Amino acid sequence: MSDVRVRFAPSPTGFFHIGSARTALFNWLYARHTGGTFVLRIEDTDRARNTDEALRVLLEGMRWLGLDWDEGPDVGGDFGPYFQSQRQAIHDAYLKKLDDAGRTYEKDGAIWFKLEGERYTAYDKFLEAEVEKVKTKPVVIDDAVRGRVERAEERDFVIVRKDGSPAFHFVNVVDDIAMQITHVIRGEDHLSNTSKHVELFNAFGVEPPKFAHIPLILKEQGPGKMSKRDKGALIEEYESRGFLAAAVRNYISLLGWNPKDEREKLDIGEIIELFDFPGINRGNSRFDERKLSALNAEYLRELNIESFTFLARPLLNEAGVIGEAVDEDYLQSVLTLCQPKARSLDTLPELCGYFFLDDYPMDEKTGTKIAKKADPKALLGEVLPSLKNVEPFTADNLKAALEAHAEAQGQKVFAYFPALRYATSGQGGGPDLLPMLEVMGRERVLARIQKFVD
Repeated sequence: MSDVRVRFAPSPTGFFHIGSARTALFNWLYARHTGGTFVLRIEDTDRARNTDEALRVLLEGMRWLGLDWDEGPDVGGDFGPYFQSQRQAIHDAYLKKLDDAGRTYEKDGAIWFKLEGERYTAYDKFLEAEVEKVKTKPVVIDDAVRGRVERAEERDFVIVRKDGSPAFHFVNVVDDIAMQITHVIRGEDHLSNTSKHVELFNAFGVEPPKFAHIPLILKEQGPGKMSKRDKGALIEEYESRGFLAAAVRNYISLLGWNPKDEREKLDIGEIIELFDFPGINRGNSRFDERKLSALNAEYLRELNIESFTFLARPLLNEAGVIGEAVDEDYLQSVLTLCQPKARSLDTLPELCGYFFLDDYPMDEKTGTKIAKKADPKALLGEVLPSLKNVEPFTADNLKAALEAHAEAQGQKVFAYFPALRYATSGQGGGPDLLPMLEVMGRERVLARIQKFVD
């Protein structure tokens, strides 16, 4: 194992956002790529917003994505506790170090961190007042993604609030020091905080970790960063909709990282092998659920039929499409036809419901479109006797019977296909028609055509 130690440090506020998942994934990938350690640290000092339910959502989301942690809740480790709210003794000890070094003072009930440098008074446009500022040496950050970044802090900042709770900047740095974190991989929106953090590392006499600020994820449409309110933003949504975790994880890995060979579908072993800082983009990434759905469809097509059926059964059951007594052979035959068409498991009730339910919806637009070319009832009434004589009721035999009938009528065989599909499924598209009719079986198909004609 290498000495690389990275951490994902979320606040459990009730959501596992796709941006947080991407940060966790990039840290996990770097740890696995380098043979390092992935630490999960829960920053739960905001007692008003953090709940047990929020923590459950977070941990279950990470487990669903396969992001196992080497140290943290439920796992333990040598650098705990892994809940920030339980680390007060550690924070107090580090605060005393700053006190002893003369780097803190109290003002307005809060404890401030005192920057080193020449002090002067200047007018602040934002505050519309004269304020004390500090002329400090610029902090130079050699960021693994952004390159060289220089920023000078101009004002002291709060490290312990009036209510006695530690401020983010302080505990973030203290815990990174105490947990011996070597690399901090986080969103670009934290870059503005980094000079404060480097000032604190320097005050403790500790070399800062290597920083890597990864690009933002933009919402699907319009400007701005993706937020938890945007469509498709929450990981638990994909789990509930029957997306495959491997597909979601693959897609998220490509939001800001590129394997440099234009491939989009990579198994996790390949991603771990290829993942490194040079492959992370500087430009922001735009979330695209269509791409995620397309990638998910590729993963679904690769499943063996037993695995696909295992995943599909509860969704079809919950939707009322099948019951516990469904014929297993028929179910697998139907799903074998539908699997190549599925973009996600939650589309299956609509995609294949008519195989099981005789009361299926008829798409009006499809019906109107078919009727413009020919009367579907007349076509099917004409071909029905030929179909009744098909034995056994297989795709090949159906094709032969339809071709013979079409030739006798001076028609092309495909003239009958749209009406046949519409009468038996209510839809204008789906699996290949003749295999679909074979799976449905003679009794079901003939009964549906007769009902449509009548």
